[in-house]
Amino acid sequence: MTANLPAAPSQDSAPRQALVMSTIAFTVCFAVWTIFSIIGVRIKQELGLNETEFGLLVGTPILTGSLVRMVLGVWTDRYGGRLVYTMTMLAAAVATFLLAFAHTYGQMLVAALGVGLAGGSFAVGVAYVSRFFPAGKQGTALGIFGVGNVGAAVTKFLAPFVLLSWGWQSVALIWAGALVVMAIVFWFTTGDDPVIRERRTGMAVPVRSFWQEFAPLKNLQVWRFAFYYFFSFGAFVALSLWLPRYLIGVYGFGIATAGMIGAAYSIPASIFRAYGGVLSDRVGARTVLYWTFTVCAVATLVLSLPSADYVVRGISGPIPFHFEIGPLAFIGVACVLGFFMSLGKAAVYKHIPVYYPQSVGAVGGVVGMIGGLGGFILPIAFGALNDLTGVWSSCFMLLFVLVVSCLVWMHLTVRRMERAATLKTAPLSYAAE
Repeated sequence: MTANLPAAPSQDSAPRQALVMSTIAFTVCFAVWTIFSIIGVRIKQELGLNETEFGLLVGTPILTGSLVRMVLGVWTDRYGGRLVYTMTMLAAAVATFLLAFAHTYGQMLVAALGVGLAGGSFAVGVAYVSRFFPAGKQGTALGIFGVGNVGAAVTKFLAPFVLLSWGWQSVALIWAGALVVMAIVFWFTTGDDPVIRERRTGMAVPVRSFWQEFAPLKNLQVWRFAFYYFFSFGAFVALSLWLPRYLIGVYGFGIATAGMIGAAYSIPASIFRAYGGVLSDRVGARTVLYWTFTVCAVATLVLSLPSADYVVRGISGPIPFHFEIGPLAFIGVACVLGFFMSLGKAAVYKHIPVYYPQSVGAVGGVVGMIGGLGGFILPIAFGALNDLTGVWSSCFMLLFVLVVSCLVWMHLTVRRMERAATLKTAPLSYAAE
């Protein structure tokens, strides 16, 4: 239907065009996907929600965006990213538009399920973009595509001003309109990937059955990668949603200031994902993950320390002193945490096209699904921990446990692989790992 459109890219420019437009589209989708990080604060005030209810509201779009990733990834492998990407954006736009007319908590949760479709675009983009690039450049290409995570910062920076000027409903309407425009632009400026084009000419391998697409999911390695992504991406999304609320509650910032500080966290955690892809191509994804988990463990441990008043029995009597992490120190450590999370996100996805080149959609979809579930589960857990413990920094205590678990599992696996290689007395290629 669109093969003869003048706007369609040529064969030579197709990879660059696909990467650029997919990245821009993912930025818009991610901005919509995290919309509740800002409007959720106002909705919480209007409806009188408790911390757990607020965590469920901001996490619900993340649930949908996570669960649909595996299916969307498989559909992309079968039908092509151009079609699936466009339809995903249009469907999410309808739900975001309807959100503006929700009045009760239940209605907002239902609308939030539809808004979450925007998050499924990640699996579509990974499967679509990876087909345009050789293995040696896929880490860089997917890292650049992942920069679309900066959409979270776009929402945090712009949405507070729209909300304060015209209300949270206007944020939903404007963000829905942006999705529609992006879907139209994407459709008319991109082309089908090489595999889809070859299938149409009869040169490609016939399409596998739907269930054969999921065969690689039997490998424990896939779920190990998914657990890494549960932290590196899921915790990033969770903090993107939670930080404005955290900053307002702990440091007393206004919503606009909290949004801008949240953007300061999201921007390095997004832009430097491209750098993580380059590093993964150069020094290996395993090395990058070691850096990521080690530094993140230290950062989350520091942020876990709660504000406290101590009394020391001194020589001349009690000596009271106060400990807390000030706002500047918090922002600095949070940005370091976001930076290394961005490297880790790229490193995880470097593995997938190397180990599973024929199943990028299915494997990338399930890894993205588990990572996205982290973005759904963790905000709810943060709210529940606040209600149960009454300690704001309990969210970082949970993240510390998660990242240490990732580091230990990876290290034990690496040691087991090294022992197996030694016993076989033969060189072992670790590919991307």
